[in-house]
Formats: sequence, structure tokens, C-alpha cells
Amino acid sequence: MAYEDRVTKQVSVFLENKSGRLAEVCQVLGDAGVNMRALCIADTSDFGILRLIVNDPGRATRVLQERGFGVGEADVLALVVPDRPGGLASVLAVMKQRDINVEYMYAFFITVDGDAVVLFRIEEQQIASTIELLEQNDVRILYAEEVYAL
Repeated sequence: MAYEDRVTKQVSVFLENKSGRLAEVCQVLGDAGVNMRALCIADTSDFGILRLIVNDPGRATRVLQERGFGVGEADVLALVVPDRPGGLASVLAVMKQRDINVEYMYAFFITVDGDAVVLFRIEEQQIASTIELLEQNDVRILYAEEVYAL
């Protein structure tokens, strides 16, 4: 069974750890009409990784590459997590049933139907089985088009 429509494309931008680089990325995307929906920044002393969910990942990747940024794409799952104490724990407990490893996660700026939306990066070879497991346990996974339209 194909699950491509349930996988959201994340744009990853590799940034030198120096003043102005993040602002430049935001300006390039804004000038191209790309709207950021969620972001996460991880850094070391030398560089950072800006992870983005945008309304048009293909355009974002293209315009950033044209401006000389190191850009990659990764598949993530956008899960609707109950916005209550223990809500995230309940979703993670489902994944624990099959030893699914969450590499990292971060949240959206907005909610869907009053619940949080959290992005999960799962090992590539586990994506299809994770989607199947989550669906069997009534964990809502947003379709990629829903995510891009948020």
C-alpha cells in the first residue's frame, strides 16, 4: 500500500553559524512567495540546520539552492496530537508497541480542531509500517496537502 500522500516534505537548510544567515533564508523564501508553516533550528558551534515545513517545498528547495544554500528534503509525518496532559505520551505509546524510533520532532505554530500538530521524523524504512500502526490506533495523520495548506 502506498502512503506517499501521508508523508510531508520537510526542507532542511544548512546554515553557517553567523549573523544574518537565518534572515537571508527568510527573505529568499518571502520574496518567492513561500510561506513557512513550522520550523526548528538545531545548531552546533559551526553550523545550524533549519528544518522547515512550507506551503511549497519544491519551490523553497529550488530558490534556496539557486541562492547557494545547502538544502535537502526529508519525509516527516504530521500527527494530530490531543492537546491535553498526556496527549503526546499516548501517541508515543502507540509507536513504542513496535519499537519505532523518533529521530526528532517539533510542533506547528497552529492547531487543528483544537489539537496540536506535531511533526515526527521516523526512520525511512519504518514510515509505511508506522502509518499503518497509527491508523490502526486512530491516531490522525494529516495528508501532505492539508499540511501545506495550514
